[in-house]
Amino acid sequence: MVTLVQAVLATLGYLLSPDQRSVLMIRRDARPDDVHFGYYNGLGGKVEMDEDVAAGMRREIREEAGLGCDVLDFAGTISWPGFGRDGANWFGFLFRIPSWTGEPKVANDEGSLHWVPVEDVLAGRVPMWESDRHFLPLVFASAPRPFHGIMPFQDGKAVSWSYSTV
Repeated sequence: MVTLVQAVLATLGYLLSPDQRSVLMIRRDARPDDVHFGYYNGLGGKVEMDEDVAAGMRREIREEAGLGCDVLDFAGTISWPGFGRDGANWFGFLFRIPSWTGEPKVANDEGSLHWVPVEDVLAGRVPMWESDRHFLPLVFASAPRPFHGIMPFQDGKAVSWSYSTV
């Protein structure tokens, strides 16, 4: 018997500056009731019913930052069981975006946009979900390889992290 576990499909993208030393991140500071309030994160969101993950990533970047994606470099996937509201499962497709067009917005409905040095992100000098620190070194590796991870959540906190590379 096969048991299907429903999950929200999502994208998470990291737009890199032309010199590849900074990443465009959203600081979730628009709504004080936001569970992410004050944290920095990549850009992205839910994949809609009529789009594939690449189209969903491009749409989210256009909506959130006002930019077009020239290149989407697939970084990996993460399964986040129990991450969402009421313990909903999320499954994310992560991308590095080294080439894009346009001028980034200053802010959107979720918060303000900031160019943050990748070095500061990796060194933990940026307020973000503690759990992001597990996978971001894989996203920003000097010789990245696609990875597939699982990070179960319970009561709003990651309880473990494991991954494989391909």
